[in-house]
Formats: sequence, C-alpha cells, structure tokens
Amino acid sequence: MTMKEDVTLDRALGLSSVVLFGLAYMTPMIVLGTFGALATASEGTTAMAYALAAGAILLTAISYGVMARVYPVAGSAYTYARKSLSPHVGFLVGWAVLLDYFFLPMVIWLIGAAYLTSAFPDLPAWAWILGFIGLTTAVNLAGVHFASRVNLVLMVVQLAVLGAFLLLAARAVMAASGPGGLASLTPFFRADVPIGASVAGAAIAAYSFLGFDAISTMTEEVRDPRRTMPRAILIVALAGGAIFVGASYVVQLVHPGTQFESVDAAAFEIAKTIGGDLFVTVFLATLVVAQFTSGLAAQASVGRLLFAMGRDGVLPASLFGRLHARWRTPVFNLVLVGLVGLAALWMDVTTSTSFINFGAFLAFTAVNLSVIALYVRREPQVRAAGALVGLVIPAAAALCDLYLLANLDGHAKLLGAAWLALGVLYLAYLTGLFRKAPPEIDFVEHAS
Repeated sequence: MTMKEDVTLDRALGLSSVVLFGLAYMTPMIVLGTFGALATASEGTTAMAYALAAGAILLTAISYGVMARVYPVAGSAYTYARKSLSPHVGFLVGWAVLLDYFFLPMVIWLIGAAYLTSAFPDLPAWAWILGFIGLTTAVNLAGVHFASRVNLVLMVVQLAVLGAFLLLAARAVMAASGPGGLASLTPFFRADVPIGASVAGAAIAAYSFLGFDAISTMTEEVRDPRRTMPRAILIVALAGGAIFVGASYVVQLVHPGTQFESVDAAAFEIAKTIGGDLFVTVFLATLVVAQFTSGLAAQASVGRLLFAMGRDGVLPASLFGRLHARWRTPVFNLVLVGLVGLAALWMDVTTSTSFINFGAFLAFTAVNLSVIALYVRREPQVRAAGALVGLVIPAAAALCDLYLLANLDGHAKLLGAAWLALGVLYLAYLTGLFRKAPPEIDFVEHAS
C-alpha cells in the first residue's frame, strides 16, 4: 500500500461469493469449539441460547442491510455510525470494533490450544498457545496470505466433518433412546433451568455469529451493492443461525449434562464417545487447521486495520503506519497482536469470547441506532422502507443487543468498559477535548 494514488476496487463479486465469504469467516465448526463453555453457561439449553442469539442477530442483520443500501461503501459499523450519528460516536464505534479485531486472534488460539491439550495432555496449554502465536505471526510477517486462499476449501471440509459429527451424535441418541429421542425439547427448555441461564448462554453464543457483519466491508467490491449486500447479510445470518441451532440441538441431546473433563474442549470428549479414536483424530485435525487458518486471517485483518489507523493519523503513524521494506507487511502491528495473544495464558474461553462480544454488541447497537436516526431525519431510502424497518425493528434489535451485553461475563464487562473509557480519553486527546472532528479511517486499500 502507498499513499500516492487511490484506486477503485473491482466490483466483481456476486451474491453467492459474498455469502460463501461470510460463512467461511464465521467458521461453522466454532459451534463445537465453544460448546462446553456455552453448555455450562446455559445450564444445558444450548439450542435455546443459540435461538435467542440468532433472533437478536437477525433483527440487527436487517439494520445492516438498510445501512448497506444507504451507504454502499466499505467500513461497516464505523462508517454507518460516523455518517448517521456523529464523527465522535463513529470513532468510539470503531474503537469498539477494534476490540473485536484485536482480541479475536487470542480467542482463536486459546480454543485451538485447549483441544490440543486435551489430545496431548503431556504438553501444557501454554506451549500450544505459544506455538500458535509464533507460527501464525511468522507466516503473516512473511506476507503469505494462506488463509484467504484456502478459506473456501476449508469451509467445505468443516461442513463435512461437522455433518459427520452430527450424524454420529444422532445415531448415538437413537441407539440410547430410539428415534423418538431426537424429538426432545430439552436442549431448548428444562424445568429446572431459568430463562436467565439461556440468556447468559446467548450472550456467549453471539460470538459464533461474528462474521455476518464482516461482509459489509466488501461493499465496494460487489456488483449492485444496494441490492446484493442486504440480501447477503440476511442470508449469512439465517444460514449461520440454522447451522448453530441445529448442531447445538443434536450435540446437547447426545451430551445432556454440563459436566466435562475440560469445558474448553468439550467436543473432543464427545467426539471420542460417539466416533472412537479414528473419528476424533479427523475431528481434532480439522478443528486445529480451522483454528490456525482462522487465526491467520484474524491476525492479518487486525494488522491491516491498525495500519489504516496509523496511515490516517488515528494512531501514531511512526509505529502503526509503517510497512516492512521487503515483506510489505505491518511488522509492528502483527507482533503487537501476537503479544496481546499471550493474554490467552491467563484467560478461559467463556471470558475471552464475552470480552469480544462486548465490542460487537456496542457496534450492533450503533448500527440499529443509525437506522433510527436516518428515519427520523427523513432519509428517503429509509423512509421508503417504512416504520417497521426504520423504527420498530432497529429499536427492538438495539434493546436485544444491550440486554445480551448486560448478561455478559462480569470480568468481560469490566474489561470492555475499561477499553471504552480508554477510547473516550484518546478521542478527547485527538479532538482537543471534542472541539473538532476526529481523523477518519479509510478502510479502502490504496494502490501497491
């Protein structure tokens, strides 16, 4: 990238390509990777937790679709809030989104390490975490965009292994309880489990949906974005919801309890029970490869985001806005993300996923409020959609997002609030105590 000239991105992507990107970004097997933490939080009602999360996400997806139609440019929640609410609010939304990007690699490495530790207990978890961080950082420093090249193939493999997992789980349920065993409602409702437990689970389950909104950053590379992007966002959210609710339903039936040898690697234990040593080997290999490639993409993404913020003066350009002369990669940014990933040594899956969801729920709320603001200001496209889409749905979605945020892990809310407070202080510094607009982040790549 250079700052010498701007180029227009090639609008070559159609609906199917964008949907596949969104599903690949979501990583379908994450429903198994986080099952133990979710089953524990929801007290055995994982299907209900995913259903509640899916409902909130679908309502928010409608608002994303509206905003993508009004502003067919890259930038997602940050751009929408900046243009619809105010530059200062937009900056803080971008700061919250940065929280997601910054700590997502850490969660990915933590989940991968948890499963490898269960498979190879003689090696400590910290060794696997350091291994993930070191290898991923080395590959990204060299500028090899491995993850982007194999994402589609990997998604197909993931869906195949996930399908095999669910078939084996269903077979085990029928062997124990007959065909009627698959018709139980216990993954949704249990008399001894309060709805609050399911809501707490939903606050974690929302992590699995991260990625449905990521496709909005591809708006400037899509043919007919005003029509394609709203449809793609809704399809990805619907497909993700169907996969996660269906998968968690079957897995919760085959393991109705909440006791695991390792909460963070619960699916490894279940895979061994339903499929034996051969299947658990295939399952583990697929999950670890998925986590590795997902970590590559996540670390590369945050490295590019930090570079964009450095280039545009939002962060110190001397550190964040520099590329390696030979590798053409933001070395400082990538190493910094790797160092942040070391926090995985002291965190568990529940707290780390909730920490990321703090930023996500704030961004989702801002997008819904952006739709309402445009409706009130009589923006023609939003007004044409009617009061249901312009007021009722975004208001309901914002309330759902805030309710889920309130039900996050306590430590995550404390860390998230501290991050947001830091953003307010930094914004005050950048804007001379809010007397001027903050620098704008350009999410479009420049010519190389």
